[in-house]
Amino acid sequence: MSSMIYREPQSIARRDAEHIFASGDANQIAATLVDITFHDPDWRWVQNICLGFAHADAPVVRQAAVTCLGHVARIHRTLDLETVLPVLNELAADPAVTTEDALDDIRRFIHNAAL
Repeated sequence: MSSMIYREPQSIARRDAEHIFASGDANQIAATLVDITFHDPDWRWVQNICLGFAHADAPVVRQAAVTCLGHVARIHRTLDLETVLPVLNELAADPAVTTEDALDDIRRFIHNAAL
C-alpha cells in the first residue's frame, strides 16, 4: 500500500487538477484532492470531485477523498449531507479507510448534521 508524504496544500488551477485526476497516479491524485480542498472556493465542486474518488481502487485516494470531505465541512461549514453521509457510512466498512475524523468534522462544523 502506498502512502502520502505530507506537503503544504498548493493552489492549483482546475484544468491542472483535472489533468492530474486523469493521470491515474494515486499519490498525485490524493495530494491534488487536498490542494483543491484547501484552495478552491467552490465547496460543491470539491465535494463532488471527492465523492467521485471515494471508491477509487487505491486506498490512499479513498482515504484522501474521505479526509477532504471532512475538511470541506470544516472550511466551508457545509456539505450536501444527503449525498455525502451514505458514502461515508458505506466506506466505514472499508478496512483501508478511516471515516471517523471526517464524521467528527461534520458533527462539529455543520450544526444541522444529525449523525
